[in-house]
Amino acid sequence: MTPAPLELLLFAGLLPLWLVAGWADWLCHRVQRIEHSSGLPETLMHGAMLLSMAVAVSAALLLEIDAAVLLLAAACCIVHEAVVWCDLVYADRCRRIPPAEQWVHAIQIAAPWVGLVGLGWVHADQVRALWDGSGTADWSWRAKADPVPLRWLAATGVAALLLVLLPFADEWRRAWRAQLRRAASASPSAKAA
Repeated sequence: MTPAPLELLLFAGLLPLWLVAGWADWLCHRVQRIEHSSGLPETLMHGAMLLSMAVAVSAALLLEIDAAVLLLAAACCIVHEAVVWCDLVYADRCRRIPPAEQWVHAIQIAAPWVGLVGLGWVHADQVRALWDGSGTADWSWRAKADPVPLRWLAATGVAALLLVLLPFADEWRRAWRAQLRRAASASPSAKAA
């Protein structure tokens, strides 16, 4: 695979920055012990954001970038943005969001759009076909003819596992346990004892 310089920058620059920002966000949540404030609802919104971006990034890494993939990535960005809004509105009512966490959120909010614009720039013919009909939009879903090297995919998978998936699982576990403890302490049998 000989990627365009911008695609290489997205893969080797933006994606690692984004993954590290995900880890930093988890660290902010862990330090603040959000399981005791915004709890499971906020964690579930984090899962929805993670899922929406996992779909977009996986498609960009594994499939030819065409009109179908660009539209899918745009839809995933919109879903991510909507969930970010709901998450911030909810979390702001439950807890203080310190400046460091807000700064991390800025990276997490910008990264999907920067990635989408970058892919659109490299595949401008498909963007033009979508935008004004000049040219033919390719709607096929097919694996990359020149695939991303397996070692790059493996490195991305390991980084995502260590920096995003395992921290998310930890946050979910802590939030779930805190929810169960609150429910147990609020139950009538717990109050009678």
